[in-house]
Amino acid sequence: MNLNHIEINIKNSAVIIVVFAFAAIGYGFTDTGNKHYFALLKNIELYIQAYKASNELYVDEVEPSKLMRAGIDSMLKTLDPYTNYFSEGQIEEYKLKQTEAGDIGVELFIRNQQIVISEVIQELPAQTKGLRPGDIIASINGQSTKGRNIDDVKRILQGQPGSEVSLQIIREGRTDPMNLTLERSKNLGKSVPYYGMLANGVGYINLKTFLKPGCSGEVRDALNSLKKQGELEGLVFDLRQNGGGLLAEAIAMVNLFVPNGELVVKTIGKTDEWIKDYKTQQDAEDPKIPIVVLVDNKSASASEIVAGALQDFDRAVILGNRSFGKGLVQQTKDIGYNSKLKLTVAKYYLPSGRCVQALDYSGRYKDGTTAMPDSLRKAFKTRNSRQVYDGSGVEPDVPMPPLEHPPVIQALIKNNLIFDYANAYNRTHDSIPPAHNFQFTDKDYEDFLTFISGKDYTYQSKSEDDIEKLRTSAKEEQYYSAISETLQGIESKIKTQKNTELNKYKNEIKQLLRQEIASRYYYQTGKIETSLDYDENIKKAISLIQNNAEYSKYLK
Repeated sequence: MNLNHIEINIKNSAVIIVVFAFAAIGYGFTDTGNKHYFALLKNIELYIQAYKASNELYVDEVEPSKLMRAGIDSMLKTLDPYTNYFSEGQIEEYKLKQTEAGDIGVELFIRNQQIVISEVIQELPAQTKGLRPGDIIASINGQSTKGRNIDDVKRILQGQPGSEVSLQIIREGRTDPMNLTLERSKNLGKSVPYYGMLANGVGYINLKTFLKPGCSGEVRDALNSLKKQGELEGLVFDLRQNGGGLLAEAIAMVNLFVPNGELVVKTIGKTDEWIKDYKTQQDAEDPKIPIVVLVDNKSASASEIVAGALQDFDRAVILGNRSFGKGLVQQTKDIGYNSKLKLTVAKYYLPSGRCVQALDYSGRYKDGTTAMPDSLRKAFKTRNSRQVYDGSGVEPDVPMPPLEHPPVIQALIKNNLIFDYANAYNRTHDSIPPAHNFQFTDKDYEDFLTFISGKDYTYQSKSEDDIEKLRTSAKEEQYYSAISETLQGIESKIKTQKNTELNKYKNEIKQLLRQEIASRYYYQTGKIETSLDYDENIKKAISLIQNNAEYSKYLK
């Protein structure tokens, strides 16, 4: 073998790659002149030379595709989290996701390296086959799941709609594992898991996702059903925890409450192809009904388009917490060898002209952060000339304090004791009353206290944290010996008080148990329905709708 010939070929290949790469992508710079030409050519050559040197000189064998993949991933990582590369080996998985992959309908978490079902989605295969929260998925298609991560397991569970997947299930209370075969379904379940009347003519609709084609129709049907139940004075539209989905459904959702021909959202990108207006196409279903839209920091993308557009039209009062702030549009591009790039190509702009995108991934801020400082946020006007701002999601007209559980409840949740008790309750109770009638009694609570007795749910209170900080500072400043007994006395009293916290927060814990147990029988619908009476955001929304003067002042 002529090594000199190989060396010449490698050098020539590097030159050819640079030339062709430059020629292939040079057209992308025609609009901005030649300012990037030299930097582009220089950096491509540097990249190839670094690649070539690593391949030739690195002490161990280098896998070219692995090295190149790391380079591509690192390059794209500097842009934003939504711009990704899909190699030939990942394309089938990517295509499956884009064509509504079949699934079985479970949410999962990991406990002791085992995959545990946390939630079963109503009307999907897992529910019809009798799977329950708390079930352990021990193997899938004969392969053990122990030690695997959630993403890996979800990929294995997904597949072509109609295809089968075999599971081995371990259930507490059974001595033998269960072997089940489920048929994957592309059914996404209900987009509206619950709707109903709250109080005195106030309706409520909970929309969990925009992913399902036709979900706007589900909301329309729910709205019309509420109207048939009596005179509808107003609507609470719940978009909390809704991560978004289809743009077309967001437009149609706004169109339910906004007349035909209104601009709902505009996309603006680098090329004319991505400068587009999206307008309502039909007459509104109900252009006048008072609406309060609930949002939180998990409301994103399509949720923000709906909430932001209704806010810009002064068509609804937005209540809750600032939304997530995702205003980016992605598109895929073929780049050869059956590989693709998913690129951010545009941003969403609401009717007022503002963009809800909260993070600037270009890193233009002096402190190195991606969050836009308040000083750089621009003001825009709603239809009634109210001021709204860009660069930070959708800010509620009526801010509400975020839900924060006390440390003892956080510890019960973190250690899955509320989850485990609901499973135990489900095993010993074949049925419960309808969700809205179901109550978790004081006797039940005593049973819960017995259940958790001896189980670990240790936690550090804020006072204990503060004492620990004081102890550290006192030692550094050499005061500790003088105050150590005092600190120990305070700690002892805090521990005594902590022992009473299960009684102090009894009502809050009972409500969480009520919701969790209801979900075992009525799934997400039951969990939502049992939460309504205790939800401070919903209480405030009802009071706004019932007080027309207060509601109207937020829209002026």
